Amino acid sequence: MCGTALLLLHTHISMTIIPLQEGIFTVTPTKDFTRITKEELKTADKALLTMAICPFLIVLPDDIILLDAGLGLLQDGKPVIVKLIEDAGYNANQISKVLLSHLHKDHIEGLGYMDNGTFIQNFPDAEIYLQQNELHYALDQIASHSFNQEILEEISSLPNLVLMNDDTGSIGKYITYEVTGGHTPFHQAFWFKEDNVIAFYGADNLPQKSYLKFHIAYKSDYDGKKAMEDRQRWEQQAKDENWTVLFYHDISKNVVEF
Repeated sequence: MCGTALLLLHTHISMTIIPLQEGIFTVTPTKDFTRITKEELKTADKALLTMAICPFLIVLPDDIILLDAGLGLLQDGKPVIVKLIEDAGYNANQISKVLLSHLHKDHIEGLGYMDNGTFIQNFPDAEIYLQQNELHYALDQIASHSFNQEILEEISSLPNLVLMNDDTGSIGKYITYEVTGGHTPFHQAFWFKEDNVIAFYGADNLPQKSYLKFHIAYKSDYDGKKAMEDRQRWEQQAKDENWTVLFYHDISKNVVEF
């Protein structure tokens, strides 16, 4: 399951980017995820969405960051996200910050799991950063299949939760963020800047490189027009400033240098 995790490792002076590829999945309208192989892509039901799920490990001079948390899969009783981090040469207790772009279940379930009614954190030593307004919105979406309400309730009461209230700002020396809206009302993007290198994560406003080929407002987004406008703006900036762009759902390549 984890064999592709280290095929793509980008090191820029003091910043290292490691994609933690959980696999390729088909996704039903009720947001049921089924892992498939690349070979099975050819015969997968065309009525279903297909996507990769790939959180990122960002190693900075003063932090080890987990960027979104994946689907929360277990393998032999162990969280896959933890195994991927270990395969990369680190361990879960070294993660100092978890940055969440939004709260759809395929981005947060890797934070932990339920065991006999108790939520077990995968990253208890990390500060977990999320937008407070996004949390309020997500907790209200009780009829939506995109959100795991049980996990959201657990996350909302964690002692290591850091609620973000500003639309733009900085986290430490190397990280900036912006609330973009688009995919969800309070979805946010992140930039990592170190020694003139800029790594950019547009999360689900820019989940795959193919989204840059067509100027489309997707109906699956809360505000598809805003997400489309962001993509056009970011693509030009990426080319002008030579960004390294991270794609959470791209099946073929999760890290692309522009």
